[in-house]
Amino acid sequence: MVDRLSALDASFLHLEDHTTPMHVGGVAVFERPAHGLDYDDMLAAVRRGLRDAPRYRQKVVRLPGFVGRPVWADDPDFDLRYHVRRSVLPEPGEDEQLYELTQRLMSRKLDTTRPLWELHLVEGLSRGRVAVITKTHQAMIDGVGAIDLGQLILDTTPERGLARSEDRWSPAPVPGFAGLVASAVEEALNQPGELTENLRTAATGARVALRRMTGVLGGVCSTLAAALTPSPSGTLNAPTSAHRRFAVARGRLEDFRAVHHRHGGTVDGVILTALAGALRTWLLWRGEAVTARTTVRALVPVPVDEGMPEIRGSEETGRPFERVAARLVDLPVGEPDPLVRLYQVGYAMRARQDTGRPVTVRALLRLSGFAPTTLHALGARVAGGLSDRLFNLLVTSAAGPQAPLYGAGALMEEIFPVVPLMRNQSLAIGITSYNGGVFIGLNADRAAVPDVNVLAAMIEESVEEMIGTVGR
Repeated sequence: MVDRLSALDASFLHLEDHTTPMHVGGVAVFERPAHGLDYDDMLAAVRRGLRDAPRYRQKVVRLPGFVGRPVWADDPDFDLRYHVRRSVLPEPGEDEQLYELTQRLMSRKLDTTRPLWELHLVEGLSRGRVAVITKTHQAMIDGVGAIDLGQLILDTTPERGLARSEDRWSPAPVPGFAGLVASAVEEALNQPGELTENLRTAATGARVALRRMTGVLGGVCSTLAAALTPSPSGTLNAPTSAHRRFAVARGRLEDFRAVHHRHGGTVDGVILTALAGALRTWLLWRGEAVTARTTVRALVPVPVDEGMPEIRGSEETGRPFERVAARLVDLPVGEPDPLVRLYQVGYAMRARQDTGRPVTVRALLRLSGFAPTTLHALGARVAGGLSDRLFNLLVTSAAGPQAPLYGAGALMEEIFPVVPLMRNQSLAIGITSYNGGVFIGLNADRAAVPDVNVLAAMIEESVEEMIGTVGR
């Protein structure tokens, strides 16, 4: 039996173009161990991880004329060295050079004739560090056939990452054209609506087909009223160009918790309040009009009744989140007082939570294979199915363990997510907690937000402002 892409995953392939590549990424920085870490070590680590993730050796095989959705098939020409690449930064190897490399890599689409992922080992960082930049297509991360690329190489102990194993993989034969067509026809006869949907996609385009998912995603949106209200227009909804800018911000989880314990609410509310304060300062710095009523609408996927996963999540309970919702939260960037902003954000999130219709992962699986392994992927999927007029920016969060992780025997110091931009979206923010730190990655359109590094610095300043309220 063929392994066919879900309707949503196929839409992501049809939807992307040179301005909106549909891959999720990450930038992880490692402390080089005493024994060293080279390209061969990374190849061995990835090769070992591939045993548990067969999707990473498969490519997409398309059928002509939209007779049926594409299928996954083993790539007989799979070349691990094509997907695992090596780069060396020129001296002095500062972090800004790493982020420049990241934004260049993230601007380029993945090769759809090969398995849809890349891993770049980056050497030459200052202080003897190395980095890993990953790119994985949204169609890959369905929660069933594939896990997140970072999970292939990360271990809880350095010793496991040094183990070598022989690769005995042999590709299964690629399905023949006649067999694929026959299978698609059989499915169409058993499910007449399937053929109708495929023809509609061919006639009207993938974007219309994806938008038809809004009926499903409407259940993910926390309130129908918010979904029907257009978001405030402005800089963050400019036409998307082909190039990106990437910047990062850092915080300490204990600081966010301290603000939460002092003033109530939730830690996710504290983080969103810090983002709102930074956006306010940034808009004023750019000379844009900001009034007391100015808001920026964020699409924020969160576990239902759990808050952001860096506080309570699978690393503490040992169980993955089974219920998720994407809330539309109007960030009060017009409010100058950080405490008032905190209360306003808390109120907005409680209102969304009280009236929301959470959708279980199992229910989404039955509908369309909508079951990503991280909230970063979930957020991008939800954003892709909603009108770009409903929100200004995407803010995703994914939990990481509060204990050290190792890649190929090297200690991971930091990890920053790279969330893709949707059409007419100029900024996406990803937040990952790990080992006591909160790491924020900002992926921005180069033409609309060339000063994203300024915004990143303002986020850290806004976090310090929130910390200063603990004594108030």
